[in-house]
Amino acid sequence: MTTALLHRQRFGLALLFGLALPLLAQANEPLPSWNDGPAKKSIIAFVQTVTDQTSKDFVKPADRIAVFDNDGTLWSEQPAYFELLFAFDEVKRNAAQHPEWKTTQPFKAVLENDHKALAASGMEGLLKIVGATHTGMTTEAFDDYAKTWLSQARHPRTGKPYTEMIFQPMLEMLDYLRKQDFKTYIVSGGDTGFMRAFAEKVYGIPPEQVIGTTFITSFQYKDGKASIVRTAKLAHNDDGPGKPESIDAVIGKRPILAFGNSDGDLQMLQWTAAGSGKRFMGLVHHTDAKREWAYDRQSDIGRLDKALNEANSRGWTVVDMASEWRRIYPFEPAVTGQVQ
Repeated sequence: MTTALLHRQRFGLALLFGLALPLLAQANEPLPSWNDGPAKKSIIAFVQTVTDQTSKDFVKPADRIAVFDNDGTLWSEQPAYFELLFAFDEVKRNAAQHPEWKTTQPFKAVLENDHKALAASGMEGLLKIVGATHTGMTTEAFDDYAKTWLSQARHPRTGKPYTEMIFQPMLEMLDYLRKQDFKTYIVSGGDTGFMRAFAEKVYGIPPEQVIGTTFITSFQYKDGKASIVRTAKLAHNDDGPGKPESIDAVIGKRPILAFGNSDGDLQMLQWTAAGSGKRFMGLVHHTDAKREWAYDRQSDIGRLDKALNEANSRGWTVVDMASEWRRIYPFEPAVTGQVQ
């Protein structure tokens, strides 16, 4: 082998090694889609502290409970809550069986895409729509409807399935926590059945760890077949104070980590913060109009006002999406280095 050839081989190996090092480092790095900013540092510092057996703040694995809101925290929630868009599509799909909807609000507004009339119907109107599309069927049937819609519907801005409008940095956080023996839960205002239709496949969170708004169900046994039917009566509204109430009822333990993005998550964060020992409270702040959306105090969807004030006054972690996240969605290319 000539000296020149030997030098070329060594140079080639050195070049490959040099290129591989950053990729290997990123592969082993916790939270690779996060910039090396205050939010990432606070998450890692907290996890390292509570999992260190020599630390006074050590938490045994059985008590490492982490709860996450869904809408706006784990996936996007604009231009409207995705579950609400599902309900609108279900109204249109079932309109032939309900001719009265053509002349009855708020269904008439949905069928005519009359956003002004729909807004005028307020919360009462939205509840009527949800009740008509989410109840009066077995739990299995509702699960099928939700899964079918999720497989076919596309986001109006990106053209992507709604289950791809999830936040890559939060997926990494869920994975990071589970590798450190945390048990991760969804605690969200969305319908429990709707979220269970995709949570395990998308987030790795099984059905029994999904807590949401529920309707009263009824057991029925007919012709040798047993079923659970969803009735139109609301059992629990899992928003605001309903979140810590359901955490206490379902989990039976106070979380040591809670993440949300709106005022509807405030009581869940307060409940988490009120416990003894080391605690982590976090908020996703939507500040990136270019890559996602920018909204907070004045938004009708995912309003972040009181919770932001309390987070700032109490030193909770507020994730500035524009500056803290290297990329937003899994379908975007991976990015190395800091993103400004």
